[in-house]
This record gives sequence, C-alpha cells and structure tokens, in this order.
Amino acid sequence: MKNLTNVAEYNPNGFMKAVRIHEFGGPEVLSYEDAPMPEIKHGEVLVKVYTAALNPPDWYLRDGYRSLPPEWRPEGNFPMILGTDISGVIVAIAEDVKDFKVGDEVYSMVRFFSVGESKGYAEYVSVPVSDLAIKPAGIDHIHAVGAPMSLLTAWQFLVDVGHSYPNPLQAHPHIPVPLNGKTVLVNGAAGGVGHFAVQVAKLHGARVIGVASGKHELIVRELGADEFIDYTQTVAEDVIRDIDVVVDTIGGPASGRFLKTLKHGGALFPVYPLGFADYEKAEKLGITVSALQVRSSGAQLAHLSDFLNDGRIKVVIDSTFPLHAAREAHERAAKGHIQGKIVLTVA
Repeated sequence: MKNLTNVAEYNPNGFMKAVRIHEFGGPEVLSYEDAPMPEIKHGEVLVKVYTAALNPPDWYLRDGYRSLPPEWRPEGNFPMILGTDISGVIVAIAEDVKDFKVGDEVYSMVRFFSVGESKGYAEYVSVPVSDLAIKPAGIDHIHAVGAPMSLLTAWQFLVDVGHSYPNPLQAHPHIPVPLNGKTVLVNGAAGGVGHFAVQVAKLHGARVIGVASGKHELIVRELGADEFIDYTQTVAEDVIRDIDVVVDTIGGPASGRFLKTLKHGGALFPVYPLGFADYEKAEKLGITVSALQVRSSGAQLAHLSDFLNDGRIKVVIDSTFPLHAAREAHERAAKGHIQGKIVLTVA
C-alpha cells in the first residue's frame, strides 16, 4: 500500500461497522455489527463509503438464491457482507494504482458478478480500479449510488454490452438493437432499472411507452415516456401492438405475455429471464428473446458520469435509510412498488 494514508488511521482497532448475514433468510438475518477492515490488493483502492444502494441481487443473495435451481445456488461463506453499489471517497490506494488518488470521490458496482464478494454495506470497502469511476460532480452521493447496477443494466441491455461474459441462461450473446426511430415498451418503468431504461431509450431516439402503476405516471412521463399505461387499470399486452423492443424489468415466466405486442423482427429483453419458456413461440413469431448478466465496468460508469452530471440521465430516489436500518430498507423493498432506488446512508 502506498504511504499516502494508513488504514489504521481510520480504524486503529482494525474493525468497522457493516451489515452482515450469518445465515440465509429474510430481512431479519441482516445484522449491523463489527467486521474486520478490508485489505486492499494490487489494483485496488480503499473507499470510505458514504452511501450504498439496494439492488435485487442483494435480497436474492440474502435469501440464498432460492429461485435458482439447487445446483446453481451459492454456498454460504458466512459471515457475509451484502451490497454491490457504493459511493464515497478514496482513503488508500495500492502501490500500482496510477489513475486514482486519495481524496477522489468515486462510485462503483463492486466485483459483480461475484457472489458475496462485493461487500458494499459497510463503512469501508476495497474496490478494483477496473470497477471504479469518479463520481459525477453534479449530483450528491445519495443520487450517485443509485446509478451503478441499475443504469449499467439498462445501458448494457440497450446500448453497449461492454463485456464478453456469457449469460448462463442462453446460448447466444446478447446484442442490443438500434433504437433510433423505434418504439420501446418498458415494463416496470418506475423501478430501479426501469426508470433508467426509459431515459436511455429516449436518449437514443426511441418512442417510449412506460408501464407502471398509476401513482408513478408523473415521474415516468417526466423521465421521457411518450405514453403511459397504468397496469392496475389496463392490461398492456391487450392494447399494445407493433412494438419494436420490450424491456421487461420484471421478467420471469410471465415475460411471454409481451410476445403478442411485438412486431415480426422485434426483440424481447427480460431483465430476469429465469423461468421464461416461450422461446419456440418467439422463434415462430420472428422475435428475438435475449438477456445478459450485468457486469461491473468502471469505464462505462466514467462514460455515463457525463450524462448524470448534466442531468440528461436522472436518478430517482425512493427512500433512504441509515446503514444500521438495512433490515427496514429490505422490508421496504419487499413491499414492492418502488419508485427509483432505495439507498443506505453510511457517513
């Protein structure tokens, strides 16, 4: 470690506060407690975390990925710190790190996809510089941390995959489609990924239809949706036809219901494809069904920083909770109908 700073200066006893689990289960297994300070390796920095964001993989992991087939479920390497997305300030750097310095304000999706290794619900976290970018100066840490996983998911689905990691749930690579002049339907348009998908599609010249509950109509339209469907009043797939692209942020087995909304040559992108079984039907209709597994990318976050900085892409915050109230934050997530992101404040 470079002698620009010393971890012991921040925690002389070698411990920090973190939210850990000692077994899989519901929000009740989340424990706010002392945990060892992280060590940084070559190519890494130590970040003092100001904010961390909640994402679906957090509660999937907390739950033991029960929705996956048993042979795919991770073993519990307990105790385990949850959390992938962080925003904060660098307090130490490894000797080989050249592009960042102590004092830089940064944001990141840390080590994803690597089950249990992100460790963002904590006062400090080590971050590979390949996953790191300078925080957009025009927004605060609460809004910055709402971006990494959800915005990268929307961007990698719709614009640029940015990596070559295969999706284990499909044989073919995911290929985004040109959006200019196309009509894109976003199901779950007010949620974490959805509210970014609306904006990304609109930025790239698409006409956007947002589907969400009626209470979210104002924000979805403010983010750029040309048309809004309140799914509590109208079944979207019964009234919409000739769509070019459907981004179903809910995903799962029910994604097949959107096939009839798509034109021949269209594309269905279920963000959560597990359980989708209508591939043969899609092929007969001339529709591509494709998904990807989002991956960390400091380079893409650096590129997206410009959009976040000048407001072309906005981060919507549902609610904030202090780190010690992570259990309550997960309970809020379990209630659903989230508008944007749930954030944990750490410092």
